[in-house]
Amino acid sequence: MESSSVYTPHRAMFIFAHPDDIEFGSAGTAARWVQGGAEVAYLLLTSGDVGIADLSLTRAEATAIREQEQRDAAAAVGVQEVVFLREPDGLLVNTLELRRRLVREIRRFRPEVVVCGDPTAWFVDATYINHPDHRAAASAALEAVFPAAGQPHLFQELAGEGLSAHKVRKVYVEGWGGGDTWVNTSSTIDLKIAALRCHVSQMREWDPEPMLRQWSAEAAKGKEMAYAETFRVITLVSDEDFAKAS
Repeated sequence: MESSSVYTPHRAMFIFAHPDDIEFGSAGTAARWVQGGAEVAYLLLTSGDVGIADLSLTRAEATAIREQEQRDAAAAVGVQEVVFLREPDGLLVNTLELRRRLVREIRRFRPEVVVCGDPTAWFVDATYINHPDHRAAASAALEAVFPAAGQPHLFQELAGEGLSAHKVRKVYVEGWGGGDTWVNTSSTIDLKIAALRCHVSQMREWDPEPMLRQWSAEAAKGKEMAYAETFRVITLVSDEDFAKAS
C-alpha cells in the first residue's frame, strides 16, 4: 500500500557507508524530522577517504577533510550527532564484528526508526553500478536491526556497558526510484542542497542543485507535493504494540 508520510519519529538513526551518501539520498527527510522535533543521529561506517583521488594527500588528511565535510553537512540540516566507525573505505565487508558494532550503536542511541540503503540495488540505471560499500552497509544495517539489536541473548556482553536490547520500530529503506512511502521534502529541499554542497572535495566546481531538484521532483510526481524522497518502509513493531510500550 502506498502512502504519503507525515509521520515523525522521536529518534532516528541514518546508517550509511560514506560521507555524502545521506546528502544525496535522504537528507531532506532528516531535515524534516529534525524540524518536527526528532532527535537524529548519523552513523557513517567509513570516512570516505578513498573518495578523494589526490595522491598528494595522505589517507589521514583525506579522512579529516571528509569527516569535517560530513559534520558540516549534518549541521546544515540540524543534525548534531555524527559517528564514524572508520571501517576501511572501498573495502567494507558485512562481518559479524561489524554487526556487533552497529548493534552497540543502536542500543546506545535507541532509535525508533533506522534509515538505510537497499542491499538489493545493483543496477540503478544504465550508467551506474551501485557501490559495494553501499550494499555492504545496507546489509549490515538491516541485519543489526533485526533481530540482533532487539535480541537480549545476542551480543549479551554489551550489557556490561549498560546497553540493553532495543527493538527498532520501523526501517526506512531508500527507494532508489521505487517504494511505498513518500516523505514530502518541499520545505527542506533547500537544506538538502546546502548540505550536499558542504562536500566540497566531492562537488568541486559542480553545482548539485539542478540534479537534486530533478530527482526530488520526479519522486514527487503525482503525489501532490513538489519534492519528495521515497522509501520502502518495514514496520517491525506495530503501532498498537508501540503505543503500549511507550
